[in-house]
Amino acid sequence: MTRPTPLQLEPLTGLLAGVRQVLSPHFDARPQGVAPELIVVHGISLPAGEFGGPWIDHLFAGDLPADAHPSFRDTATLRVSAHVLVSRDGNITQYVPFGMRAWHAGQSQYQGRTGCNDFSIGIELEGTDQIPYTDAQYESLAALIRVLISAYPTLCAERITGHSDIAPGRKTDPGPAFDWGRCRRAAASQRPERLG
Repeated sequence: MTRPTPLQLEPLTGLLAGVRQVLSPHFDARPQGVAPELIVVHGISLPAGEFGGPWIDHLFAGDLPADAHPSFRDTATLRVSAHVLVSRDGNITQYVPFGMRAWHAGQSQYQGRTGCNDFSIGIELEGTDQIPYTDAQYESLAALIRVLISAYPTLCAERITGHSDIAPGRKTDPGPAFDWGRCRRAAASQRPERLG
C-alpha cells in the first residue's frame, strides 16, 4: 500500500491529495444546497470475481471495451462511477470529486429519502459478496471515513450504509463478506476533530 498517511482532502477541489486520480465523465453537480450526508459502501470486481485488472478504471472512465470479456457486452454501455475505489492492496483511486454527484447508487432510498446519489459519497471496494475483504482495504476505508467526516460536517459515523441497504432486491453488495462491525468500530473509535 503506497498511499500517504494520513489522507488529506482539499476542500476546494474535493480531491484527495497523493492518491491516484482517474477522473470520470460520469458525474454532475449535486442539487443546489445539498451536501454529502451519507456514505455508501459498494463492492465491485470486473470481470466478476477477478481482481487487479484495469477494467474498473475503464468502466468508470466510460471506455470499457465491450469485446475485452464476454461479460462486458452489457456493462460497457453503463454510465456509472463512484467517488473512490479501494483496491485489494488498500490503494485508493479517485474518480469524482466528493463535492460532486457520482452516479453510483442508481434507484435508491435511505430512510425514506430517494435519489441517494444527490446526498451521498460512493466508496467502491474491490471484491465480491462472498470473498472476504482485506485488512488493507479496511484500513484505507477507515482512513477515508475519518477524512470525509472531518471535511464534511454533514457526514457522521452513524450514516454509513451498503448499496444493498439503499437498493434492496436490486443490489447485494458489499455482501455478507463485508464486516460491518469492523467498519463501524473503526469509524466510531477514531472520530476526527472537524476542520474549520
